[in-house]
Amino acid sequence: MSSPSPGAVPGRHRAATLLFAAWALPLLRAVNCGWLLALGACATGPEIRVDMDPRVNMQSYKTFAFLRPLATDSQQYTTLASTRLMQSTRAQLERLGFSYAETEPDLWVNFFLKVVDKQQVRSSGTGTGYYGYRSRYYGTWSGYPNVETVEYREGTLSVDLVDAKKKQLVWQGVAEGEVSDESMKNPGPALDSVVTRIFSNFPNAPQR
Repeated sequence: MSSPSPGAVPGRHRAATLLFAAWALPLLRAVNCGWLLALGACATGPEIRVDMDPRVNMQSYKTFAFLRPLATDSQQYTTLASTRLMQSTRAQLERLGFSYAETEPDLWVNFFLKVVDKQQVRSSGTGTGYYGYRSRYYGTWSGYPNVETVEYREGTLSVDLVDAKKKQLVWQGVAEGEVSDESMKNPGPALDSVVTRIFSNFPNAPQR
């Protein structure tokens, strides 16, 4: 391919750069699972942490119910996220041998769910990636910072198990990861997947 004309207008290069970024960045974010630890969307899944009161024997609890109102509820009604989380969590706890009890449960279950917009500056290391369009025409000076700014959404889901009599947190499972556009449009399957992983090695953290 021929080299660009020395007399090319700089504004055209800038416009081409912006056009490339608008097209390529969403594509890179969609296909690079190494970058996207989307909640339930990539094979690696979110990072999951588990913590518990070391003085408590979780096997001593037999029944559970959901705290009212849940932290994921609106002041006026039960949200769709709460409904999905209750369904998934009930299925997992019953699988583990707990029984659902509306009155006088041993454990209260509560949720926290938050999604925030974030930015991260990442080094491409080789001059390719975001600025790879240059490689076919020209290079950069020695020491040029080959970096790119990536915008993404980070989600946090926390599942709390609370001793109903003592009103004290005894176990917590937390999942954090990058949330894909698909998960935002259809969050149900992603929430189901994350809840399943949180309880996969209960009361300990999931096995890697």
